[in-house]
Amino acid sequence: MAIFLQGVYWGLLLAILVGPLLVALIQASLEQGTKAGLMVGLGIWVSDLAFILSVYFGFRFIEKISEADSFELGVGLVGALILLITGIATLLTPPPSLDDPDHLLKGTRGSWALWSKGFLINTVNPFTVIFWITAMSTVVLDRDYDGLESLLFFGGLFGMIVFSDSLKIFLAHKIRHRLTPKHLWWVRRVAGIALIVFAFVLVARSWLS
Repeated sequence: MAIFLQGVYWGLLLAILVGPLLVALIQASLEQGTKAGLMVGLGIWVSDLAFILSVYFGFRFIEKISEADSFELGVGLVGALILLITGIATLLTPPPSLDDPDHLLKGTRGSWALWSKGFLINTVNPFTVIFWITAMSTVVLDRDYDGLESLLFFGGLFGMIVFSDSLKIFLAHKIRHRLTPKHLWWVRRVAGIALIVFAFVLVARSWLS
C-alpha cells in the first residue's frame, strides 16, 4: 500500500502543475462539454501509458537518447511548433455553438482531432520524457522494485493522473451552463494566447538547457 500511495503522491505533484495540457483540457470541456474534454484526456492518458511502458522496458535505451546534446532542443522545438500551430488555429477559429456543443464530436474526425491534440501535446513535451525517466530512475530502479512493486507504483501514479484530469474536466463542465457566447469567445482567445506563450517558453527552456 505504501508503494501505491507513493505513486499517488507523484501523480499529485504532476496534477498541480499548470501547463499546456491543463489549457487543452479546460478549453475542450468549457467549449464542447465533458465528452470533448475526455477525448483530449484519453489522448494524454494513452501517451502517458506509452511512456510508462517505454521507460520500464527500455529505460537504458531511452536514457541514452535523452542524454544526447540535441535531444531536449529537438523535442522542444517540435513541441513548440505543435503548440504554436494549435494556439494560432485556436485564435483563428470560432468557438462551437452553445446550442450544439457536440457538433465537432459527430463523426470520427472530430473525436480523432481532440484525441490527437492531447496525445501530441503530451508526447512532444520534453518535461514529460524527463518526468517519466526521473520516476523510473529515482524510485523504481533506486529502490530495486520488482515487477509487482513497479506495477503498484506506476498504477498509483497513472491512476492519480486519470483521476485529477477527469476532475478538472468535470469541474470545467459544471460551470459551462453559466457561459455565454461572449464568454466562449474569451475562453478561446485566452487558450490560444496561452498555448502560444507556452510554445515560446518551451523554445527558451529547451535552448537554455
